[in-house]
Amino acid sequence: MTAASSGALGWVAGPAAMLAFAGVTALQSTLFADCYRSPDPEHGPHRNRTYAGAVDRNLASRRAAPAMAVRHSLEVADDRCDDDGHRPRRAGTAWTCAAHIITAVIGSGVLSLAWSVAQLGWVVGPACMFCFALVTYVSAALLADCYRRGDPEKGPRNRSYVDAVRAYLGKKHTWACGSLQYVSLYGCGVAYTITTATSIRAILKANCYHDHGHDAPCDYGGSYYMLVFGAAQLFLSFIPDFHDMAWLSVVAAVMSFSYAFIGLGLGMATTISNGRIKGSVTGVPMRTPMQKIWRVSQAIGDIAFAYPYSLILLEIQDTLKSPPAENKTMKRASMISILVTTFFYLCCGCFGYAAFGSDAPGNLLTGFGFYEPYWLIDFANACIILHLLGGYQVYSQPIFQFADRFFAERFPDSGFVNDFHTMRVPCLPPWRVNLLRVCFRTVYVASTTAVAVAFPYFNEVLALLGALNFWPLAIYFPVEMYFIQRNVPRWSARWVVLQTFSVVCLLVSAFALVGSIEGLVTQKLG
Repeated sequence: MTAASSGALGWVAGPAAMLAFAGVTALQSTLFADCYRSPDPEHGPHRNRTYAGAVDRNLASRRAAPAMAVRHSLEVADDRCDDDGHRPRRAGTAWTCAAHIITAVIGSGVLSLAWSVAQLGWVVGPACMFCFALVTYVSAALLADCYRRGDPEKGPRNRSYVDAVRAYLGKKHTWACGSLQYVSLYGCGVAYTITTATSIRAILKANCYHDHGHDAPCDYGGSYYMLVFGAAQLFLSFIPDFHDMAWLSVVAAVMSFSYAFIGLGLGMATTISNGRIKGSVTGVPMRTPMQKIWRVSQAIGDIAFAYPYSLILLEIQDTLKSPPAENKTMKRASMISILVTTFFYLCCGCFGYAAFGSDAPGNLLTGFGFYEPYWLIDFANACIILHLLGGYQVYSQPIFQFADRFFAERFPDSGFVNDFHTMRVPCLPPWRVNLLRVCFRTVYVASTTAVAVAFPYFNEVLALLGALNFWPLAIYFPVEMYFIQRNVPRWSARWVVLQTFSVVCLLVSAFALVGSIEGLVTQKLG
C-alpha cells in the first residue's frame, strides 16, 4: 500500500507526506509522554496507564466520553478478561468466597477453645466468642471497602493486604505491616512444630493406654518429635513451588475439617454419656484472683488466634466477579462465614467444656480427656500432623521468597546468592540447589524448632500469637485505611466511633499479650 500511495502522490508529494507524518507522529509522542503523570509531568502522583485514563484525568469528563465509549466497546468485545486485564475473568461468588474463608480459618485454633471456655465460664466464654465474631466482621467490612482505591466499583485493585497498606498508608506503615506479618508467619511455624510433636505423642499415648490401661506410665518426650518434624520441614523447604501445589490446600482443608469434626463429635458423645453438663458460670477456680486474671487473658488470646483472617481477605476478594461490587459480595461472604465459624466454634468449645468441666484439656485431642475409641483419636491426630506438615510450608514460603528477593537485590553479583548448582540424587530427578537457600532455610527451620523446644506450651504460644496480631493487623490498619478510602473527617461521629473501637481492641490485645507472656514465663520457670 505504501508503493501505491507514493505512486499516486508522485516523487515530490509522496516523500514529503511521509516526512510530514513522521514529524507529526514524533510531536504527538512527545506531547503524550508529558501526559503520563498528572498534574506534574515529572513528580505527579497519578500515572495515566491508558489513553482513556489520560483523557479522563487531563480533560473534562465530557471530552473523555468518546474514549471511554471506545474502551467500553473493547471490554465488551473481549469478555475473557476483567477491567484490569486479568485473565481468565474472575468468577468467584459469595458462596465460593465464604468457603475459602471457612477453610482458611478453621484449623488448629479450634483445639484450644474448650480450654478457653473453661477459663471464662458459661457466661463470659460464649459471650467472648460472640464479641470476637462481631469485631471480626466489622474488621472484614472495613477492609473489604479498601479493595479498590477511590471508586468502589471501578477503582484500581489492591490484590493483597500489604498492597493495600502501601497504597493507603505509605512506606513506613508498609514496613511495620510487613514486619508484623513475617513475625506472625514465623510464630505459626513455631506453633505448628509444637502442635505436631504433641499429636505424635498423643498417638503413642493412645495406643499405650489402650494396650496397658489408663493408669499405665505412658510418658513420651516431645523434643525428639520436634526434631523429627524439623527434619521433615527442612526437606520440604527445598521442593520447588511446594506451597503452590494445588493438592496441598485440598489436603489441608480436608484434614482440618476432619479433626475439628472429630473433636466436636467426641465432645458431644462424652457429654451425652455423662448424662449432665459440667462446668460453672465463673469457670475454672484458681487459688488467687491474680492467677484467674492471667488465665482469662490467655483464654482471650487463644480465641483471638482462632478468628481473624484479615491477612488473606483481599486475596480472597480478588477472586470475586464484578458486578456486583466486590466489597458488597465480600461483606455478604464474611457474614456467612463468620456465622458458620462461630456456630462451629461454640459447639466445639461448649461441648468440650460441658464434657470435661474444669478438667478441659488445653488441646482437645491431645490432652487425653478422650481415651476411646483409640483408633479415632489416632486418626484425628494423624489428620493434624498431615495438615501441619503442609501448613508449615504455606506460612514459611513467603519468608523464604522475601529472603531470596532481598539478598538478590542487595548482592546482584554474588555467586553465593544467585548461582544454582545441580545435584543428582539416586532415584530422584536432578535437584537445583542455591547455597543461600540452603543456608537461610536451614537456619530458619532450625530456629523455629529450637524455639519450639524451648517453649513447648501450646495454649500460651497460641495466645501470644493471637495477641500480637489481633490489634495491629485485624483492627488498626483496616481502620486507618478505611479513613483514607472514605475520606472520614477527624472528630466526626464515624471517626470517633471507629477510633474508640480501635482503642478498646488495643486494650484487649494488650491484656491478652501480657497474660500470654506471663503464662510462658511461669511455665518455663515452673
